[in-house]
Order: sequence, then C-alpha cells, then structure tokens
Amino acid sequence: MTAPAIEDLLRELTPQVLGTLVRRYGRFEGCEDAVQEAVLAATVQWPAEGVPEHPRGWLVTVASRRLIDQLRSDRARRERESATAAEVVPEDVPDTDDTLLLLFLCCHPTLTAASQTALTLRAVGGLTTVEIARAFLVPEATMAARISRAKQRIKAAGSSFAPPVGAEREERLRVVLHVLYLIFNEGYTASSGSELHRADLAREAIRLTRTVHAQLPDDSEVTGLLALMLLTHSRRAARTTAAGDLVPLDEQDRTTWDRALIDEGTALTKESLAAPALGPYPLQAAIAATHADAATAEETDWQQVHALYLILERIAPNPMVTLNRAIALAETDGPRAGLDLLSTLDGDQRIDAHHRLLSVRAHLREKAGDSAGAHEDYRRAARSTASLAEQRYLESRARRVRP
Repeated sequence: MTAPAIEDLLRELTPQVLGTLVRRYGRFEGCEDAVQEAVLAATVQWPAEGVPEHPRGWLVTVASRRLIDQLRSDRARRERESATAAEVVPEDVPDTDDTLLLLFLCCHPTLTAASQTALTLRAVGGLTTVEIARAFLVPEATMAARISRAKQRIKAAGSSFAPPVGAEREERLRVVLHVLYLIFNEGYTASSGSELHRADLAREAIRLTRTVHAQLPDDSEVTGLLALMLLTHSRRAARTTAAGDLVPLDEQDRTTWDRALIDEGTALTKESLAAPALGPYPLQAAIAATHADAATAEETDWQQVHALYLILERIAPNPMVTLNRAIALAETDGPRAGLDLLSTLDGDQRIDAHHRLLSVRAHLREKAGDSAGAHEDYRRAARSTASLAEQRYLESRARRVRP
C-alpha cells in the first residue's frame, strides 16, 4: 500500500479507534493523546513493515496499551509493550463506528465554534495540531492551548460518551453540521492568507460529512449539506487563475467544473428536497444545483435562484441570505432593486462592516452606473478582508471603475 493510501486509511480509522477507546475508558483527553501516538507509530511502521491484517485492531491495541501506560506512569512497561503491540489483535474490537458520537462530543455546546472546529479536526479529522494551526494561520502554541482548553471544558461538563436523545439530539446534530459547514467554508474561501482556498480543509469537511451521511442516510439536512459541499467544491479549479487571482462566478470557465461532483451533488439535492420538511441545507444545495445546471452564466435561472433564497430567508433568516437574495434580485429586477434590498441591512452589526456586503454593494453600484460609489465601496471592501486573493481582486475592480 502506498504512503498516501496509508495516510487516507489512518484518517478514516482515527475517529473509529478514538470512539472505541472513549467508550471503553471514558477519558477523552487521554484517549485522544493515545490514539495520536498509535497513529504516529503506524505512519512509521506500516510503510516499512506493511499494513497489518487488522489495521483497526492494531491501532486499538497500540492506543489502549499507550493509554494504560499513561495511567500507570510506567515507562518501562510502555517501552516493553509498545515493542510487541503490533503482534496482538484484541478480540473485543467492536464493529460499530462511533464517529458520529465522537462528533457530538467534539461539538459540545459548552465550547465556542472555534474550539468545536479545532477539536473536530484534531480528534475526528486526524489532523495534527501543527496542520490545524497552519490552516487557520495561528501559532501552534495558540492552537494547542485552544484544543487543550476544549478538552478540559468537556471534562468539566461531565459529558458522557452516549448518544443524545430527543430534542437534544437534533440540536447537537445541528451544531455538528454547522461546524462541518464552517470547516468547508474556510477551506473553500479562506478568511485570511495568500491563497483563496485551502483544498485540504474542504476535502476533509466533505469526508467527514460523507461519514455522517453514511450513518444518517435518511436525514435530509445531512444529505443537503453533503450535496451543497460537492456542488460548491466542483467549481474549485475554475475559481482562480494560474497566478492565484480570483475569478468571479460569471467569468469562470464552466467546462473545468467537476462533472462527477456535480452529478453526485445534484442527485443528493433531489433526494434531500423530497423530505417532508424543507431545511436550509437542501435549499442551499438547490441554489448551487441551479448554478451548476447552467452551461453559461447567461443561462442561469435567476428567477428560481431568487425564489429559493426567498424561501430560505423565511425559514432561516440571516443577513448573508438577504445579501445573496439581493444579488439574485438585481439579476431579475435590476441593480436598483438589489441595492434597495441591501439597504435593509444597514446598521445590522452582524454584517455591517463585512467585506462581502461592501463588495456586493460596489458590484451593484457599478452595474447601476454609480462609478464613484462603486469605487469607494470596492476600496473599503479590500481594506476589510484579510484574504490577499480577495484584496487583489477588489482593488483591481476599484481601479477599473475609478471615476
């Protein structure tokens, strides 16, 4: 097995092994550290010695022994047992996949969204602290402290490794999906740094969402979120030039969009829309599918896009939804109509200074012939984003419309 294949296998097995240990020993922080040590041992041994016949059992065995050694603080025994751990396959490794339970634990409501995201990537995604810190452009020590505090808060909350029930389950699942959505969005459009996107984060979010979907195939929100990610990710190759500059949706070469992802995402969208209750993720997936269905930007069914945003705005009101509806409304009723809708967001502290609002207003002012207003808004938007790729794009638009 090649090194990349081993890496993929370990990433898939990590949450399963961690779930097994947490269920057995109930010590999340110690279990997580032990699993990371076992994974590290596997990355060293498996390429040289071959993948064991029962890789999951191998990892559970090594991690269990490391955890026991930690609890006993017995260095001699740790060294002796780690040398033979790969030869033992425990008979009681369960067949159940506890990844979803692990996600529930990592997305505990006592944690902030940033901590939920970091802990999910570390414990369930199998990323190292260094990789997570690099993805979010923070020092390794800062990310390590954030993850450590998250573990301590979960411990202090007395959380048990048991599935939530009833209304609590629905709320916890909603949080899990939101965290996966945040991870994907950061991967698709990085909030800071020189690159527009971080494909590794986007792919990891898709992988984790596939895992949840495999366990909850009938949940329309899970299905809708996976569809949304696939349809959005299908455009990744067309979003930047060879130099890394941003290419807006209406100027992208749609022949480079990933048709396999589009076909899969479209099928999942139809499946999610067939559910009795219509939620926000299936609606967002339907909007993405409408864009994917248009061979050119001019062929986009903006009436349908606007109608879908209107429904989304009613069931899940959010300033970003209103902003996106303004874009669609401008395409159907003209830029002035879009600007009038944008004006309803004035003073909304959730979005008032956001570069996205400023850039959309600039775009609509440009279409309406207000070059001076567009120029000023493009410049303000460029100053409001930490993404260098977006800054370059917005500054270029400002220069183009300079009065």
